[in-house]
Amino acid sequence: MAETLTDRYPTRNNVTIGIEPRHDPVVWTTGLNGGPLSPDRVAQFDADGFLAVDTLVDTDVVADLRNELDRLRADAALAADERSICERDSGQIRSIFEVHRISPAFAALVADPRLVGPARQLLGSDVYVHQSRVNFKPGFNGREFYWHSDFETWHAEDGMPTPRAVSVSVALTENLDSNGSLMIMPGSHRWFVSCPGQTPPDHYRSSLKQQEIGTPDDASLTWLADQHGIRQITGPAGSAVFFDSNCMHGSSSNITPYARSNVFIVYNSVDNALVEPFGAAVPRPTFIASRVFDPV
Repeated sequence: MAETLTDRYPTRNNVTIGIEPRHDPVVWTTGLNGGPLSPDRVAQFDADGFLAVDTLVDTDVVADLRNELDRLRADAALAADERSICERDSGQIRSIFEVHRISPAFAALVADPRLVGPARQLLGSDVYVHQSRVNFKPGFNGREFYWHSDFETWHAEDGMPTPRAVSVSVALTENLDSNGSLMIMPGSHRWFVSCPGQTPPDHYRSSLKQQEIGTPDDASLTWLADQHGIRQITGPAGSAVFFDSNCMHGSSSNITPYARSNVFIVYNSVDNALVEPFGAAVPRPTFIASRVFDPV
């Protein structure tokens, strides 16, 4: 059994609402030196908590991945699999988890140096895939993803000790300011917001459809927005954004005719492997939070 570490980011259970400074670096200088990002880009990530890239994945690769998405969404067996999360009201697929283990095309993307290289550079170590998923927002009725810090959930429910993880969101369709694109509060990654409340058994079954426990209170969100503002991340298919695991982010619903699909890959440092959850009785399933820590 993995060792349980001292909890420096208390949340859930009987904690009180609060905002406290982050206790760990954003950019880790130990481990692997150098990398594909320039010093200016690394400094920008350190300050803002995210880094947008206009073109990361080639057009032909994006086309192949979109064809693969169509195939996955039409797979009746996969739709019935626990890794597929459906909307509460429409029944349409909202997310497919562990997509890099389901699809060779997405497995190749996960191992692409254009994604792995910056993650290794920022985290200062080898990395493994903590989580992969595709998110769908169909036109007219794509539901929102409420404001949250991924690290709060990964810490409380998966046992991630520190926010030494980076997510990469690759746009597979054009992300517009009107079709529910990602919103981030730049600089919010330097603050940890505790979220009181008991984590129910099998909380993931409801939270992946609509998260309520583990979401920040209105006052904390208002303070962060007043301090840091809100940035909307838009771009063509093939664009991407790298963002720190503790960034406060979310996205609104999509009532436009224009569908939005993105693939998310979470790279965690091999030196930040999961232990026992800090705010739940048992860990979430491994298709949501891998417990195989082999480097990419």
